[in-house]
Amino acid sequence: MRKLSSQIDENIETAKEILPIGTSFDMITRDLFLGETRGYWIGINGFCRTEILQQIFSDLQNPLYMKDSCIEDIRHYMNAKIGYAQVSLTEDWDEIVKNILSGPSVLLIDGFDQAIIMDVRTYPARGIDEPDTEKVTRGSRDGFVETMLFNTNLIRRRIRSPRLTFEVKSVGTESKTDVAIAYVKGSVNEELLDTLRKKLDSLEVTSLTMGTKSLEELLVHKRWYNPLPSLHSTERPDVACSYLMEGYILLVVDNSPETLILPCTIFQFTQSPEDYYKSPVVGNYFRLVRFGCIFISLLLMPLFLLITAYYPELSDKWKLLTSGRIPPINLIFYVLIVEFGLDLFKNSASLSSSRFSGSLSIVGGLIIGDIAVSLNWATVEVLFYASITLLTSVALSSMEFGDAIRVYRIFIILMTAVFRLWGFIGGLILVLLSVITTPTFAGASYFWPLYPFNWAALKTLLLRYPTYRAQPSHVWKHR
Repeated sequence: MRKLSSQIDENIETAKEILPIGTSFDMITRDLFLGETRGYWIGINGFCRTEILQQIFSDLQNPLYMKDSCIEDIRHYMNAKIGYAQVSLTEDWDEIVKNILSGPSVLLIDGFDQAIIMDVRTYPARGIDEPDTEKVTRGSRDGFVETMLFNTNLIRRRIRSPRLTFEVKSVGTESKTDVAIAYVKGSVNEELLDTLRKKLDSLEVTSLTMGTKSLEELLVHKRWYNPLPSLHSTERPDVACSYLMEGYILLVVDNSPETLILPCTIFQFTQSPEDYYKSPVVGNYFRLVRFGCIFISLLLMPLFLLITAYYPELSDKWKLLTSGRIPPINLIFYVLIVEFGLDLFKNSASLSSSRFSGSLSIVGGLIIGDIAVSLNWATVEVLFYASITLLTSVALSSMEFGDAIRVYRIFIILMTAVFRLWGFIGGLILVLLSVITTPTFAGASYFWPLYPFNWAALKTLLLRYPTYRAQPSHVWKHR
């Protein structure tokens, strides 16, 4: 650990060796005279509130304000002369560099081996708008943004408890990304919390390039046959606070507009804030519909292919194909073309500009579907069942969970096309094994509260209970 010198010239040279002063245009410095004592200020342009710094410098250089021409005690000087709340002392160069690159500025004073850190930072930030992926018809319209301090403020605004705690860790040898561990003392699983602290401290990574997604992959190592998400995330402060009050841990990552929720269970992906902004009866109805959408999205197309291609008598009996029998190879081709075509169409519409996505979704769907039938690239029945599958996939509250279901569905379709009935059964078994072996953080059960069984918690996940009957302190048992 490199220490400061009491000679300001030596400290200035050290600062120029470590930081790109004079090379990087956004690195700004200022030579100061605090009475008869020299000072040297270092900061980053755009990260500092100019009006506050101007007031501080004006006070420190004002002869009427500076009665003492020489500074004898840096701590007394800081407490008496710098009228700003967020100031501290440090003697460590690593701490100085970390603060400068994070936003706070540093004041070096001749004759002292300590520096004054002034946290007058500000960050560019967008508006706190409702997340596009988690919209509700009622309720709050705010969402997390890329600034960690704003996100913690949104949580603190809803949970005004002295037990709410945010512990900050630095992850990444180069990026030094701030990661805040949020939890409520007395409700959190202390063993899980200690494991998370040790894991974050031991991470060996240069930077979190993709924010929360990079951190998720570092915390939970998955294999290629586990497409289901291992950690749940949310961009809504109200959802994050509900998990906090239930004893979960949140990870708030700087530069990311979402928080990670630990531990993760598969039932989290069946929940939606919309259920709780409606009456219990209506919320329960839509929750049951969402459960049904999982199985329809996974099994409808594989079952359609199995019956129409290999059991034509059942297809004729149930009138699944109104245009008559179609050779199995043709049906397999139709199903795969439509599956990949709808996936391409969905991704194109979701990634296009909002000015075009609406018209692209409606007009493109009608034109492409009609032309595909005319060119004998698909049938009306295949398009119909594929459209139902797409609608049920979109109805799932988690996009990442819906994408994993899509991968499972395509796998079962391929297994059914090659091995018929046994391929369909084998595909289901392999999908079940993939779900069961999905890893989670610290080995927590992915199927809690189904396993280990906890009926009090399970029924509140399956059904939407009134608020007075579903208080976490009365329901949840710590794992």
